[in-house]
Amino acid sequence: MAIYIALGSNLGDKENNMNEALQRLAKKGVTVCKVSDFMATRPYGVTDQPDFLNAVAEIETDCSPTELLRVLLQIEQEMGRKRIRRWGERNIDLDLLLYEDRIINLPDLQVPHPDMQNRDFVLRPLVQIAPEAVHPILKKTIRQLWEELSDKE
Repeated sequence: MAIYIALGSNLGDKENNMNEALQRLAKKGVTVCKVSDFMATRPYGVTDQPDFLNAVAEIETDCSPTELLRVLLQIEQEMGRKRIRRWGERNIDLDLLLYEDRIINLPDLQVPHPDMQNRDFVLRPLVQIAPEAVHPILKKTIRQLWEELSDKE
């Protein structure tokens, strides 16, 4: 079973920001196994902001889910992310999507990532690298979720 994280950026040199985040993960003991293509996407929620660049990475780590969340937040902080408004602009955004087949519901961590099945900017890169991964709550493959979302749009 694998672990998947989403990467996003819509400020500054977006591609460089995402590559830097991947390099920082490696320096913190996280093995990056696969990375999807970087994909241009429209903003979600708050639309009066620049377009995003998004990707998904498959990783391996000895970190627990909560430890991994701390690593992701630390990288965002080190890279200067400022949280001004929900779904707002950001130079880097790192989200834990799936952690093996675990279901986690803590105040500061929900896995699978809530509402990922309704987000093109998550499913499009994820289906590229993990079409047969299974959403542990919905019991559907990423390919099935992607096809359902594509049919809605």
